[in-house]
Amino acid sequence: MMEEKKTPDREPDPDRLLALKSLPAEVMARLTKEEVNAFLFEEVWPDSLQDKLMGYLVDEGREE
Repeated sequence: MMEEKKTPDREPDPDRLLALKSLPAEVMARLTKEEVNAFLFEEVWPDSLQDKLMGYLVDEGREE
C-alpha cells in the first residue's frame, strides 16, 4: 500500500521553523495545516495567515 506524501521534499528555513515554534500555543492551535506550510515554505502568505499573525508580524520595509 502506497501512502501519498503530503509534505514538501524540501527542508524549512531554520529561522522560520524557530519563529513558528516560538508562537503561543493558542495561536498555533488556530493555524490550519495549509497555513503552517505557507508559513514555512511560501514567500506570499494567505490573508487568513496574515490576519492570525497580525500582532506578531514585523514589517521590515516600513519606517516609522
